[in-house]
Amino acid sequence: MAKTEKIIVCCGTGCIANGSLEVADALEKEIKRQKRKVKIVAHVERSGCSGECARGPIVRLLPRDTVYYKVKTTDAKDIIDSLEGEPVKRLLHRQDGKFFEHMHENPFHHKQHKLVLASMGIIDPESIDAYIEAGGYVGLKKALKMKPEDIIKQVEISGLRGKGGAGFPTAIKWRTAAGYDNFPKYIVCNGDEGDPGAFMDRSTMEGCPHSVIEGMIIGALAIGAEKGYLYIRDEYALARQRIQKAIDDCKRKKILGKNILGSGKKLELEIVRGGGAFVCGESTALMASIEGRVGEPRAKYIRSVQRGLWDQPTVLNNVETLASIPVILKDGGKKYTKTKVFAMVGKVKSTGLVEVPMGTTLRTLIYDIGGGIIGDRPFKAVQTGGPSGGCIPEKLLDLPVDFDTLSEHGAMMGSGGMIVMDDRSCMVEVARYYVDFLCEESCGKCTPCREGLRQMREILTRICEGKGEMEDIEMLKRIGNMMQDASLCALGKSASNPVLSTIKYFRSEYVAHIKEHRCPAGVCPKLTKFVVNKDKCRGCCACSRACPTDAIKGKPKLPHKINTKKCISCGSCREACRFDAIETKGR
Repeated sequence: MAKTEKIIVCCGTGCIANGSLEVADALEKEIKRQKRKVKIVAHVERSGCSGECARGPIVRLLPRDTVYYKVKTTDAKDIIDSLEGEPVKRLLHRQDGKFFEHMHENPFHHKQHKLVLASMGIIDPESIDAYIEAGGYVGLKKALKMKPEDIIKQVEISGLRGKGGAGFPTAIKWRTAAGYDNFPKYIVCNGDEGDPGAFMDRSTMEGCPHSVIEGMIIGALAIGAEKGYLYIRDEYALARQRIQKAIDDCKRKKILGKNILGSGKKLELEIVRGGGAFVCGESTALMASIEGRVGEPRAKYIRSVQRGLWDQPTVLNNVETLASIPVILKDGGKKYTKTKVFAMVGKVKSTGLVEVPMGTTLRTLIYDIGGGIIGDRPFKAVQTGGPSGGCIPEKLLDLPVDFDTLSEHGAMMGSGGMIVMDDRSCMVEVARYYVDFLCEESCGKCTPCREGLRQMREILTRICEGKGEMEDIEMLKRIGNMMQDASLCALGKSASNPVLSTIKYFRSEYVAHIKEHRCPAGVCPKLTKFVVNKDKCRGCCACSRACPTDAIKGKPKLPHKINTKKCISCGSCREACRFDAIETKGR
């Protein structure tokens, strides 16, 4: 009997952008072409994101578990040929001179503990049968036989906390909503992920939409809701498409609707498209948007679990929290391992989705899983928690990643965005960038946030231009502390974190900008002058090719020179140089 081989092509957004759909088509054509020759029966499946976003398109062979990276359509023949021969070595992951044929051997996956991401990169996200075959909806079937309080008890035993940023115990939120007899009640999924560099929720909705829906149904059973909404940002077209198909398939199989799996329970789910406003990630602003009103937060003296959507009891959980629920109900709260999914991006060698147990250190994430800093440059900081998060310096790399520890050190876990920075990152400019982003995204409803952000942006801009004064540092701290104390919602209360954390851990960079009129990282154009180190320059011409203003001249194999009058200090030459021959000086 012929052996069956499954060929899984990652079709998450990143891999699709790099041509994975074309790769899948090419593999199918090659299988048909070799049908009479190949003794192994092979078929191609398209999966959600497999995690290693920097190395796509990714092709995985099961059951042998060989994984190929950066696959092109022209590699299809070699991959199909390898089903009866040796693996295609050039397409394997290589690190420190060693080739890794199997996924579990790859350092990126070795120290992860996947629960939410367990089936992503393996099953077809548009197939409800594939999800059921992988153990899906078992948790729901158990929940249908349980009392609402027993469901909540399992969530309580698990210790699950909201993974959208606040870290509020999920069981307390559910139990509070369940305690109100005011109907109708609502359950809402927050899929409005707006943090720069974050794509955890998008990838989960794209890669395993049924886990989110199953979590919502279980949550609805626990609180007594019969209507739910998935608030998904407008830019996430693929996520919306796959969630909608999952909803339609669930209706067809009677998993959603007026009689869930013959239990007499009912739930209807509806997708609401977010308009891209960052503030609508905040619970009350999100609910106002669903109702068709302007997305503005309200004061929290009345909680949403009591009066949320249309002033009715409402539970709001983010995508990752809901996707964790089926695992808890399926295996029991005691067996649940508290994990967190991170989107690790920036100056790290292996960018992508990572799921690790709570308490894993930043060093493990960045160096053991992420492979360290690109070009083996010195690590400088990691910014966690999105634009309202703080920047953690090298001396704190051994901090365990959990809600409370990061907060104690001026950062936050947030929804799971993690941006890694090397020595060429200016921490003053980083703070200015995030404050500028938040200025544009603030709803402007409360004065502390609206005016505080504008004042901080003005001060940070002056510092980056070499016009700052030492008194500005203390003024930034005063404004930041005021915003934390007096802002209406979590956006304003946390918006000063990038500023306060960079002042705390990188104060010397602020001083260099103000007193020495110098940007130590060589990032701020008005404080930076680029020069060529003649002893290091090989005359490779990479810098001159990268220069947008044609400011670099020189003959091949001879040292080049920068025309400072034409140079705009963009840093393109430094990024292009492989020999560290481009150096910086203060203006």
